[in-house]
Amino acid sequence: MEIPAELKYTKEHEWLKIEGNTAVVGITEYAQGELGDIVFVELPEAGLEVKAMDAFGTIEAVKAVSDLYSPVSGKVLEVNPKLEDDPMIVNREPFGEGWMIKIEITNMEEVDSLLSADDYKKLVE
Repeated sequence: MEIPAELKYTKEHEWLKIEGNTAVVGITEYAQGELGDIVFVELPEAGLEVKAMDAFGTIEAVKAVSDLYSPVSGKVLEVNPKLEDDPMIVNREPFGEGWMIKIEITNMEEVDSLLSADDYKKLVE
């Protein structure tokens, strides 16, 4: 199972990649594996203000429906338009083309409270 070292993680299985003051957010390989085949992803509109650990959308798989949680507070800058037509991108490339949203981070200190790759690995083992 892939757990990229350069990313931060939540206990709810979201990942976060920092690009300046922007966070790219998706779900982990572990999460998509537990969900199974993803059939639908509901994401917010760009411009929505999100708070750390509040739900920003849902992901629906054959097995279950789960909430998606924002790892940090900020404003949604962009949603991944590819997921509307092909939600299974998340299954194929959870850390690449399967990203969910991009957030303009308003409180960088929140990033420090997220899990490192090593901590996340311990969580899912």
